[in-house]
Amino acid sequence: MPADYATLAAIAFLGSIVFGATGFGAALVAMPLATHIVPLKFALALFALADIANSFSVGLEKPKNAVRGEYLRLVPMILAGTVAGVTVLVSLPRAAGMLLLGAFVIAYAVYALFPHASRRVISQGWSWLAGFVGGVTSALFGAGGPPYVIYLSQRGLSKEEFRATLGLITMTSISLRVIAFFLTGLLLDPQVWLAAALAVPAALAGVAVGRRIFLRTSREALMRVVAALLLASGGSLVLRALQ
Repeated sequence: MPADYATLAAIAFLGSIVFGATGFGAALVAMPLATHIVPLKFALALFALADIANSFSVGLEKPKNAVRGEYLRLVPMILAGTVAGVTVLVSLPRAAGMLLLGAFVIAYAVYALFPHASRRVISQGWSWLAGFVGGVTSALFGAGGPPYVIYLSQRGLSKEEFRATLGLITMTSISLRVIAFFLTGLLLDPQVWLAAALAVPAALAGVAVGRRIFLRTSREALMRVVAALLLASGGSLVLRALQ
């Protein structure tokens, strides 16, 4: 088990590099890799702790740049989606969970591989769907970021507003997930906390590295690399679940 903890810490470091560079995506990278080592529910609980440390680190960088209206529209539906997702999670069979996670990761990877340069600003009404879906996927897969990113990227925000708003939304979403996992008992396993003793410091180190990459690399180039990694990891999960 100690060897597994070290591997999970390395996975947390890798996922957090992506988080530090983009403001989201740690779980998209970490969860498919971690579930090859530990059950989905254990991985969700562990990376909820790593993610909340990451989210506060990034979410409190420049909160003044966040767009308050977007935040207030998204949060109520994130709460509703989190409740719905946890309700499904507690009775979800392991193979079904792996299959759904793999399919979700592949779907987002395909989306991320193609450019989305549309200048059209979508209606704020889409925040209800983005918030609910993000809450569900946060609870089920530890990855609420994609729905928030897709919505906010089409709202005409500046780069600074986008990163700050996404940071606060992600911080809130993960906080709600952690509370839900406490209430359902997923975070009461002592083994999760032992693994987190290595994974959380590794995650914070990864965020620091990711911030440096953010300053030196275009987001588009980074997302292409991340998408390729997600296709491979998501595909491996689907194959494993089907076997």
